[in-house]
Amino acid sequence: MASSVLSLASATPSASLSSHEINKGKFNLGSFCFNKEKTNPFIKTKSFGRISMVVASNVSRFDGITMAPPDPILGVSEAFKADNHELKLNLGVGAYRTEELQPYVLNVVKKADKHLLEKGENREYLPIEGLAAFNKMTAELLFGADNPAIKQERVATVQGLSGTGSLRLAAALIERYFPGAKVLISSPTWGNHKNIFNDARVPWSEYRYYDPKTVGLDFEGMIADIKAAPEGSFIILHGCAHNPTGIDPTPEQWGKIADVIQEKNHIPFFDIAYQGFASGSLDADAASVRMFVARGMEVIAAQSYSKNLGLYAERIGAINVVCSSPDAAARVKSQLKRIARPMYSNPPVHGARIVASIVGSTVLFKEWNIEMEMMAGRIKNVRHKLFDCLSSKDKNGKDWTFILKQIGMFSFTGLNKAQCDNMTNKWHVYMTKDGRISLAGLSLAKCDYLADAIIDSYHNVS
Repeated sequence: MASSVLSLASATPSASLSSHEINKGKFNLGSFCFNKEKTNPFIKTKSFGRISMVVASNVSRFDGITMAPPDPILGVSEAFKADNHELKLNLGVGAYRTEELQPYVLNVVKKADKHLLEKGENREYLPIEGLAAFNKMTAELLFGADNPAIKQERVATVQGLSGTGSLRLAAALIERYFPGAKVLISSPTWGNHKNIFNDARVPWSEYRYYDPKTVGLDFEGMIADIKAAPEGSFIILHGCAHNPTGIDPTPEQWGKIADVIQEKNHIPFFDIAYQGFASGSLDADAASVRMFVARGMEVIAAQSYSKNLGLYAERIGAINVVCSSPDAAARVKSQLKRIARPMYSNPPVHGARIVASIVGSTVLFKEWNIEMEMMAGRIKNVRHKLFDCLSSKDKNGKDWTFILKQIGMFSFTGLNKAQCDNMTNKWHVYMTKDGRISLAGLSLAKCDYLADAIIDSYHNVS
């Protein structure tokens, strides 16, 4: 709208116009066009005697909107791409890479894709709750096909937009039907948890989880904070491979956590982003959730297939609510659908069909398990190699064994923000500022270089 118009109030003292022309509101003088009826709120008029300058300025109704800060995780990748250093490493985003540090599409996904293409499936809308075959299989995969909760139809499952979208559906359910209830989130936690509950207008607070002194679990602090929470709170739990720390409770500790949650009448809310990807076993990584369900507790659990099947861009996941009765499950499912309808109407179909095809085929399911073991195994090998490099290179006697006690694709290094800045500015290692590194983005060949960067940053930067 950067334009200007010269308006002549009167060309000469003798200039005359008929009343008909003036009353019409429009007349021409040479090449100038005048209109007295229409005004523009964005046009500013300046008068200079008998000549007026009418200038249109670039004023936006959106000028009050401030620039949002860059995403702390996705912004790491943007900075990495802009760096031309040959030794640069991107350890920020949690996405699996091969030993050559390239994205990996699972062979079993390629086979399922090919099968779906040959089958010629249509692209019609899914129901609001998603693909029925997917919903059945994803619940069975998480809770176990023979779980009484499934047999008794006490599980409400709705396909969501991966883990984030599934969490968001449940957050909206909490806001709508549990007014005033508080959500407890581990300190630290995945960066998007707080955003999700903030946007859903659900109040949250943190419970202690990470102990910087031991670079391990602050179990006593965790238990104390869950006990102190208002009765009926929702407790966010990472089912396996805690993000960002990689520190998981032991089976015995999970039992004590379940005891406290039951005593306080809290509702456990699991975020399951890495089933099968953490240990290489689907069943082992679901053990914590199944323990709570086996106790007869009502449970919320969000799932994602971004990591364990590499379906990052397909946005495929689910929200599951285990209820005390089939009637309650039916009502919960109806309300989840009601929330989803104005939010995104219905979920995408392709990723759901891929998951259903793989889990529903004995052959493909077996192949998937083998590939998950391979991916989990590569990350374990990198973890051990990094530990070996740190231990052999560090002459200051620091104990690095905490790295071996962590699990999954992340390692919490214990580096502070200044040390993380040194990792990036001096060593071209890109990571989040909380000290988390993604071992899935590290190769065996780069472990030596990373160990040098960590040792320098830890000992020479305060």
